[in-house]
Amino acid sequence: MVNTKLNLCGITIDNPVIPASGTFGFGYEFAEIYDINCLGTFSFKGTTKDARFGNPTPRIAECKMGMINSVGLQNPGVEAVVSEELPKLKKVFSKPVMANISGFSVGDYVYTCEALNNEEQIGWFEVNVSCPNVHGGGMSFGTSPEAAAEVTKAVKAVAKKPVIIKLSPNVTDIVSIAKACEEAGADGISLINTLLGMRIDLKTKKCVIANKMGGFSGPAIFPVAVRMVYQVYDAVNIPVIGMGGVSTAEDVIEMMLAGATAVQVGAANLVNPFACKEIIENLPAVMEKYGINDLNDIIGGAH
Repeated sequence: MVNTKLNLCGITIDNPVIPASGTFGFGYEFAEIYDINCLGTFSFKGTTKDARFGNPTPRIAECKMGMINSVGLQNPGVEAVVSEELPKLKKVFSKPVMANISGFSVGDYVYTCEALNNEEQIGWFEVNVSCPNVHGGGMSFGTSPEAAAEVTKAVKAVAKKPVIIKLSPNVTDIVSIAKACEEAGADGISLINTLLGMRIDLKTKKCVIANKMGGFSGPAIFPVAVRMVYQVYDAVNIPVIGMGGVSTAEDVIEMMLAGATAVQVGAANLVNPFACKEIIENLPAVMEKYGINDLNDIIGGAH
């Protein structure tokens, strides 16, 4: 019998498979088609201080081996998440959930964290300093070690849960940013968020996305994600959550060998709503195939 249980920042999870923020809503939508308690946990839809309608449409574009999205953090705002979304989730999910938060100022992050602090369902804060779709915030925080550290320190000062910082791959030196977050008190690092991409319509000769550029995700970015997880694992002493193009149980094993303690699945959920369930079901057989009895033994195994 193989062991898939892991410790993520002090909380035991049954397996390393976590649907990524923005691809799983607030969970209860997927609970209509399968029991989502099979998941390790999931990261709920990116939440901001105030409600956001998001970016203008069209905001999705297909690509070979992936997709571009520029949704723009559409969400009902943190007060509605507390009063409406979390009570609905509680009816269908009995495990701690990961709260993904974003903001356009350090104060926004602190406000949103404090508003969610006392919600017993929340096990971790995943702080998004890396969203490339929104003007005025996400990208600038995530591309500077100093700015990323400033957000980390401010959130850690108020957070009652472990703080995981989600980093952008759209930088020249991911390691320096990860180290700055660790030094500022981060309990974990999530990477990677989407790469910045664009499509142009040959008929109209205009950008497909109304916002021109958006976040590129899907299987095409998997090698970039593995490389960055490998680099960051070498540089920090806190858990790393790997993501970016993960779509199979084999991908999960590869991410963990690179250094991931847990693995998020994003775009695959939009192609196949059962993606995470199928990965979890396939994981024991893949572990046995490669002679792995305990997932804890392979974290960083490629180093």
